[in-house]
Amino acid sequence: MGGKVGVKRGHGQAPPTVGAKQPAAKAAEPMRIAKAIAHAGLCSRRDAEAWIAAGRVAVNGKMLTTPAQVVGPSDRVTVDGKPLPEKQGARLWRYHKRRGLVTSHKDPQGRKTVFEVLPPEMPRVVSVGRLDINTEGLLLLTTDGELARHLELPSTGWLRRYRVRVHGRVTQEALDRLRQGVTLDGIHYGPVEARIDREQGSNLWLTIALREGKNREVKRIAEHLGLTVNRLIRVSFGPFALGDLPEGTVEEVKRRVLADQLGAKLTEQFGLVAPEKLRRQARRK
Repeated sequence: MGGKVGVKRGHGQAPPTVGAKQPAAKAAEPMRIAKAIAHAGLCSRRDAEAWIAAGRVAVNGKMLTTPAQVVGPSDRVTVDGKPLPEKQGARLWRYHKRRGLVTSHKDPQGRKTVFEVLPPEMPRVVSVGRLDINTEGLLLLTTDGELARHLELPSTGWLRRYRVRVHGRVTQEALDRLRQGVTLDGIHYGPVEARIDREQGSNLWLTIALREGKNREVKRIAEHLGLTVNRLIRVSFGPFALGDLPEGTVEEVKRRVLADQLGAKLTEQFGLVAPEKLRRQARRK
């Protein structure tokens, strides 16, 4: 998919929000209700299922009690009595998360979240995966919950790369054995690429790359090696790199760049390019 992508800030028009005066969004093809809500960019599919369970979602005026409902182009979907925004082409941003922020829309402990500190002109977004409160670096944000779900799946094959400062000592030989994967406390972690970059007093700086991104994976693997992580920075996610993006800054990925990384089928699925344009491009090849 080419090298790491450096992008500039986008100034596109934000998509409509729930409650704006507009017709209800229509599913382009039959799909489960939670998927339709995620496609509209309101939340992830999991959150949509929670909204349904809480009695917040209705189809054609009837409150839903199950996420098994399938909706199509003729159905009118509402959340809290308000129509879904019309489906817009997916948008994606790079965000440089600082330590101390929770990657959640609401935190039961009242800690500040990533979404509370985003610029006010940003549309509603969801994160592609999560970074825990003490992890910093690159976090991808998107208006499309289904795109987020696709990008964070291990089957997508995108490499997550981290710069890791650890206390302790380890050999490169021990790190190389991680390429075979490792099972810890009954959880199997896939192949991990790791190298020693430099020593810093009693600490080491490592670069660690993995494709799964399981909960606390880097820290658990470090503990397995007798190391303690004291700083963790994600520097890239697939083709998108943190680069010199300042801490706290968010920059939109150009639609053309995102389309190039997703390929023709997903580009059409997520509304990045009109189907007619894709067919014209295919005929020219």
